[in-house]
Amino acid sequence: MRVRPAPLLALLTVLPLLAGCMPVAPGPESPPTPNRTAKTSPTPSTDPDGTDTPEEFASDIRDSTFIAEQYWSGRLGSGFQPVRQVIPYERDGEVECAGQPLPRNNAVYCSAGDFIAYDVNWAFAAFQQIGDSFVFYLLGHEYAHAIQARLGIRKEFTIQQELQADCMAGAFIGDKARQGVLTMQDDDTQELADGLAAVGDDPGQPWFAPGAHGTPAQRFQSFADGYQKSLDACGV
Repeated sequence: MRVRPAPLLALLTVLPLLAGCMPVAPGPESPPTPNRTAKTSPTPSTDPDGTDTPEEFASDIRDSTFIAEQYWSGRLGSGFQPVRQVIPYERDGEVECAGQPLPRNNAVYCSAGDFIAYDVNWAFAAFQQIGDSFVFYLLGHEYAHAIQARLGIRKEFTIQQELQADCMAGAFIGDKARQGVLTMQDDDTQELADGLAAVGDDPGQPWFAPGAHGTPAQRFQSFADGYQKSLDACGV
């Protein structure tokens, strides 16, 4: 996500990944910190894109966190409080939220502990398969859940909460691209399409089911609405 703007593309290949990204109940105040850490950076890096190393992945996590903090601080003003921690983990139950162990192959925002946690091996594999744009989407989506919590937004159905977070992630990336803070390579738009296809619900998932996130097409459309029209499209 570095060089020049490009229009969003249609959904392409569905990759065999799952993501459960939702706001969850209060968790412990001091969750354990895994050996691999990804802390916020005082300034985003400017290293050229084009590798898929753990170092680039960690840099993208730092950059996306820092830029999300900038974005929401500008939107919410002086009352904005950044998410307390972004925590990578590697094993089932290594991090808990509200006494519930977080599983592998997942990323969540935990409200009372005010942290974002993600399975670092799953996220790094997605980064290698899909590209660095997926990291910015993933962090943007989870940060959107933190903003929903700060604004007291709670939808009737999980799918509504999730699609709004997709829209807010799209607004975050689109607005920052228009400001020139993020720049889009031609293949970034395909990466984003692939990433949103990858985290869509399985066929047959009822839309009203607890934990439903939306079909790949619904998730992509929500993201695209935010990307193109900013937060007005998201009801924020």
